[in-house]
Amino acid sequence: MQREREHDRERERRRRKNRKYGQAKLKHSKRGIISCVISGVVLVLLTAMLAKAYVSRGGAAPFIGALGLVSMIFSGCGLYMGIRGFKEREKDYLTCKIGVACSASFILGFILIFCRGLF
Repeated sequence: MQREREHDRERERRRRKNRKYGQAKLKHSKRGIISCVISGVVLVLLTAMLAKAYVSRGGAAPFIGALGLVSMIFSGCGLYMGIRGFKEREKDYLTCKIGVACSASFILGFILIFCRGLF
């Protein structure tokens, strides 16, 4: 009996070490995680586009253009999901911040690539 109480106290003491001021740890926002995953998919698509352009020596323009358009749409969805993730209550917003930053930079990069292609 005494041993069980000591064990329970020790377990509770270990749990409190992981908390700030006795509060429970926050979980990551679900939409923020989705935003990070979408950003990872866009990164893979971007590297696939660059590899295809290099291998074909610029001869796969329609394929690369379509893949670029799809990637830009995915980036927009990732940005949307990251922003929506900030509205979830009592969550850790680190994944939202990463997802929003990556998606916004991909969108900006795609816009710059598009403008460079026009001029």
